[in-house]
This record gives sequence, structure tokens and C-alpha cells, in this order.
Amino acid sequence: MGIAAAMGGWSARHRWAAVGGWLLFVVVAMVIGQAAGRVDVNEDKAMPGEVAQAATLRDDAGLKDAAGEMVLIQVTHPGATVSDPAARGAVAAVIAAVKGTGRVTAVTSPYDTGAVSGDHRSALVRFDMLGAADDAADRVQPVLDAVAGVQHGHRELRIEEFGDASSDQAVDNAFGDDFKTAEFSALPVALGILLIAFGALVAALLPVMLAMTAFLGATGVVALVSHSVPMSDTANSVMLLVGLAVGVDYCLFYLRREREERAAGHDPETALRIAAATSGRAVLISGVTVIVAMAGMLFTGIGDFKAMGVATMIVVAIAMFGSVTVLPALLSLLGGKVEKGRIPFLGRAVQARARRTGGRAAAGGSRFWRTALRPVLRSPRAAVLVAGGALVAIAIPAFGMHTENLSMDQELGGGLPIVQTYHHVNAAFPGGPDPAHVVVKADAIDSPRVRRAIAAFRAEAVSSGASTGPVTVTVHAAQNLAQIDVPLAGGTDHGRAEADLRLLRDRVRPDTLLKVAGVQAPITGETAGSMDFTDKITSSVPPVFAFVTVFAFLLMLLSFRSLAIALTSIVLNLLSVGAAYGVLTVVFQHGWGASLVGATGTGAVVAWLPLFLFVILFGLSMDYHVFVVSRIREARMRGLTTKAAIEQGITTTAGVVTSAAVIMVAVFAIFGTLSMQSMKQMGVGLAFAVLIDATVIRGVLLPAVMTLLGDRNWYLPRWLRWLPDMTHDESAPPRPPAAVPPVARPLPDRV
Repeated sequence: MGIAAAMGGWSARHRWAAVGGWLLFVVVAMVIGQAAGRVDVNEDKAMPGEVAQAATLRDDAGLKDAAGEMVLIQVTHPGATVSDPAARGAVAAVIAAVKGTGRVTAVTSPYDTGAVSGDHRSALVRFDMLGAADDAADRVQPVLDAVAGVQHGHRELRIEEFGDASSDQAVDNAFGDDFKTAEFSALPVALGILLIAFGALVAALLPVMLAMTAFLGATGVVALVSHSVPMSDTANSVMLLVGLAVGVDYCLFYLRREREERAAGHDPETALRIAAATSGRAVLISGVTVIVAMAGMLFTGIGDFKAMGVATMIVVAIAMFGSVTVLPALLSLLGGKVEKGRIPFLGRAVQARARRTGGRAAAGGSRFWRTALRPVLRSPRAAVLVAGGALVAIAIPAFGMHTENLSMDQELGGGLPIVQTYHHVNAAFPGGPDPAHVVVKADAIDSPRVRRAIAAFRAEAVSSGASTGPVTVTVHAAQNLAQIDVPLAGGTDHGRAEADLRLLRDRVRPDTLLKVAGVQAPITGETAGSMDFTDKITSSVPPVFAFVTVFAFLLMLLSFRSLAIALTSIVLNLLSVGAAYGVLTVVFQHGWGASLVGATGTGAVVAWLPLFLFVILFGLSMDYHVFVVSRIREARMRGLTTKAAIEQGITTTAGVVTSAAVIMVAVFAIFGTLSMQSMKQMGVGLAFAVLIDATVIRGVLLPAVMTLLGDRNWYLPRWLRWLPDMTHDESAPPRPPAAVPPVARPLPDRV
């Protein structure tokens, strides 16, 4: 008896202790986590490269990041300029209005800072929001109202506000509820599909309850861990998605197997023991594999990815443990009551299907999949060529994938007023909405040498063509720190803006600032952060891919003691990931069928998505693979031929795999309906990949490849036989008791 069977057996015998212990763990974890509080990642310090260096310099100097805002004053009449009395009056009114709110600081006039466009038709009033930048969006509304009041009194001018706080508020108002609605919709969708699959309310509620209690317990543990590895809202959302996916999958696999064994004639205790030894073992293998895949995120060195990796590893570990402990305890407690709450019509249909196939579950399985599988097993080579060739063709466009961090208009589209304001500011002041920030640290910031170096940097930044100005300087004398804001000439053109930034870093900065001994001058900002992030993600791909594939291969090799199964699992998973990449490239980069999913022409795949998709899909795909291959191996150990074992393994697991896949596809598709392009790309990519994996990969390619390999599926080279044997959980389950034939009565004697 292996680990999974032992854990399931103990829980069934001590069911109240197992259930009570689980609930106690969830409550204690939540209480302690709430008391400890969650420490969130510092977005800037968690970024790679010079962005983190600049954030560290500011933090060490005791300067908090402030949310910068700007107000565009633009004349609209031909021949008018911002030097006219009307424009000057509007500038003065804006300055007085924003100061009057008591919410701003460091207000500057464009006539003092030179923030006047080259055509003298636009000017910028700049200021910072008081308080921390993190919650500035919650405090910016009075300032927006004040600026709107000035616009109302100067209709002949365009007066609009843009900045960190105002743009964050606009995004939150437009899409904040959208995202929360998608998260909350995931549970009802999963429950609805489970109701269809089981036809009974209690059976459908069990997977959802397990997944949600695992998630709640994980939130408490994550809060404690965040004091060592800071977390984020993004990590929490990903944890919810992954926790729901694996929690429902594991419970579904376990529950379906237990019901199948009971329908096949086993008593409840034996059915539960078989489910613990078989599906329980598959849950442990797939859970460990998912955790290994999520651990790949730690290799990126990026704060948000590390947070997502740690959070998902925790929720998967908890869901896996709950599936092999509290679930058998609950099934033992409920017994036949697990069928309670049958849905009219639906419940009877499920019962009728169970009566038709239940007694033949071990040998027959799904009639639909048995029919669909016949041509695959009859012509496996053709199946591999057709299905494999189709997926390779879909994956080919991925070789031309272009990734970048999406700009505001790419992410949100042009419908929001804040996006239009962004374009108005950028048209008048190229790069003005997203300037590069040079954080200058010196032993004496006011020394003549440093001042001359700063002046030389400002001049050369414009003369080199990296900026069209105005280049502004803010000096913090007490902290020996200065910040130089440089609008990049490329503006919203990513390629040109990044070229400008490289020019500043590689030529202008060394020629000016770095000539002074002891001066540090990291360059940060939106463009710098995007470029450094993309470079870091790109450089992280090889080690992450290598780590995940190598360790997944080793886990499969140890779990099944088969070189062929380990290799095919990696190849098939990579094929499904490649197909997902191809779809993303075709839809979101080239725009084919983009209108069908409500996508705008972004022209690129968001930079973080390929790596994120790889680790998530590789982990989730292993759920299906382990579950299906375990059933095939189990049938082979019963004495069936390899081909017969493949047919039985596929047909008896197809229903549960399909149900699990439909849940995940539906949940991920919800995120594909969101308006933010990055969330849309994530939802579409995940939904498509899971759909392909559960149908083409598991229903066609896996059985076809295993049929071609034949008995070589179970081959382990002699030089690898020293590996530990982790297959002892797979002892063949007992066959159900044979039906007792009726006893023939002797005919009565004739009278």
C-alpha cells in the first residue's frame, strides 16, 4: 500500500478527525494570516535593472514615490498661443484650483519650467499628489473636479488632466469591477458544469468546496510567507485561478473513480480504497509536477513572478493534500448521501447513463470516446501525422512572435477619455506623459561639478535627439539627490522610445553625469521599466524552460519507470504550449479573427504572457496526462494487451477529463471577455491550450503514439533500473464481485 492509499485509508477510518483537522487548519491559517497582514511587493524595487536601483536610491534617501500629475492647457483658435492673456489666465486658474484642493504639492508653472510646446500652443502645469503613490487614485477626484471647473470657465481652451493617479482611477473605474466580476463568475460556472457532470448537488458541491477552502487556507499561509517573499494582487488572482482549477480537477478525478467502482459492484469501503490507491496516487504525482512547474517562475528574478510562483505552489500543495485526506473522509461520511440533491431530468439522465455503463465501466467506458478512438487505434500513424501536423502548423507562427509591454492605448483602446488625453499630451510634448527619470545621487548634489554635469546632461539629451524637451530637474538638497525628467522623443512609438533611452544610457549619461566621481545615475520610468522587464523575461526563458521540462521528465520517469512515457509526456505538453503560442500570435499580433474575441490591433503579445502560459499550462496539462496514463498502466497490469489497455484507459477517463477541461476552458474564457487586452490574451491562450490538450492531445495523439510504441511504452533501460520504484501504488485493484447466476429450480413432478 502506497502513500496515497495509506493517507486515504487513515482519513476514511478517522473521518471526523480528518474533516475537523482540515477545517481547523483553514480557520487557523486565515486568522493568523489576517493578524500578520500581507506584505505586498514594491513594484519598482521588484523590477529588474536600473528601475530597482533608482527605487532603492529614493528609498534610502527617505523619499517616497509620489504620483505625478499634469494639466494640459492648449489653445484651439488659429494664430493663438499660450502667451496670450486668455491662456495665461487659464494657467493661473489651474494652479490656484489644484492648490486650493489641499491634495497636491510641488505645483510648477509652465512659464517657469519651460513646459511650453515648440509651436507655443500647449503648456503643462505639473504637480505631485500628496501622500503615497499607491493610493493616490483614491484621493485624486477633488483635483480632477477642480480642473474640470477651470475647463468649464474656459471653453475656448482645451484643459485636461493626466497622470499616475488620474489614469489609475480611470482604469479602476472602467475595468476594476470587470475583473472582480470575472473572478466571482468562476465559481458559479464551475458549479454549473459539475452539476451537469454529476447530476447531483452534493457531488457537485464537493469539488468547489474543496477548491475554495484550499484557496482560503492558502491566503492565510501566503500572508505569512509574504513577510519573506512579498506578494501582490496579481499573485492572489492567479492563486485563485490555479487553486480552483487543480482543486476541482483533483476532487473530480477522485470522486468519479469512487463512483465508478461502486457502480461496478464494489462495496463503498472497497471503492473508496481503490480510489485512494489509484486516483489518489495520480493526484500526488500531478500535484508535485504542478508545483515543480510553478517553481520555474522563481528563476525570473522578477518580484511579481516570484510572488505568483510561491502563491500557486502553496495553493496547489494545500489542494493536493486536501484531496487525498479530507475528500476520502467526506466520502466515507456521506456514503450514499453524495447522490443527494439530484437535479430533475438531469439527475435521471445521469442515473440512466450510470445504469447503462456502470457495470461495464472497467471494460467499456464512454461509448462516444470508444467510437471516436477506434480509427485512431486502427490507423495510429495516420492519426499522428494528421493531428500532430495540424498542431505543428498552428504553432509555426509562434516563431515570429513579437512581445512587448502594451502601452495605454494598446491595453485599453481609444474609448476612454483618459487615453485621448494621453494622446493629446503626447502629440504636444512627445514623451511627456511617460518621461524617463534620471535619479542622480552624489556626495554633494549642490557642488559646482555636479551642477555642471546635470546641465551638460540636459543639453546633450536634447542635442543628441533623445528628447525634444523640456528637460526638468528637481533637486532634493538635504538628501543629496536630484531627479531629471526627460521626455523621450519617440513618444508612444516603443521602438523609437527605447532607442532614445539606450542613447541616454549608453552615450549621454557616460559623457556627462558619470564623469563625476561618486555619482550614481540610474535611469527609470515607464519605458525603462518596460524595456528592462522584457529583456529580463527574455533572458529568463531558457533557464525556466530547462528547469520545468527536466524536472517534469524526472518526475514522470520516477512515477512510471518508463523512459518512453516520460519523453512523450514532455513532447506532447510542449506541442500544446506551442499551439497556444501560435494562436496568440495569429490572433493578437496579426489580427486574424481578433474581432471574434473583441481584440483590438495590439500588434504584439504582452511580454509576460509566453513565460506565464508555459508554466501554467505545463503544470495543468500534467493533471490530465498523469490521470490518463495511470489508468492505462493500471489496465496493462491487469493483464490486458497494450492496445487494449490504451483503449480502456482513454475511454474510462475521457468523461472526467472532458468535464475537468470544460470547467477550466469556461473559467479561462471568462477572462478572455475582459476589456483589458493583456487579460484577454491570457484568457484566450489558456482556454485554447486546455481545450487542445484535453481533446487532440489526450484523445488522439497520446493513444496514437502509445499504440505505435506498443510494449516499448513500459521500457526502462538497464542502466536506469537503479532508480527508486515509485509505482507500488499501482497494484491492480480487486475485480468487482461477479454476479451470482440464478439457481435453476427443478421442475415439479407431474401429478
